[in-house]
Amino acid sequence: MNLEKVFFGFFIILALTLNFGFFLGDIDNPDHHNVYELMAAIVVSLIATSLKFGDRTHMGALLLATSLVADLQLVTAAIIWAVFVSVDNPMTPMLMASIVSLSGGALLANITSVVLLVIESAVIRR
Repeated sequence: MNLEKVFFGFFIILALTLNFGFFLGDIDNPDHHNVYELMAAIVVSLIATSLKFGDRTHMGALLLATSLVADLQLVTAAIIWAVFVSVDNPMTPMLMASIVSLSGGALLANITSVVLLVIESAVIRR
């Protein structure tokens, strides 16, 4: 067992599950989406991205690209949440739907990353 591969897979799957946890719920209901879960998804996704920088294969480039897309969408969602919601401006359903939609795009990128990881693992086994 390669410990580096274990950490690599752990962070990729953790990024996916945290993103899914934030995405799950009514799209316009702020009570169903926790800001701390979004922050955890961003941090773990950034860690997963940093682990992909060393791989110089074609599959590694695809994994890095999917992770960068997920990071960009999650960070954009956090910026929208931080900029438009303040003490004077409460969260509106339209704004929450925008934030959750961005996390949905990141979720799709994370699913693609996990599928690529599974394909790479299956190819290595042969």
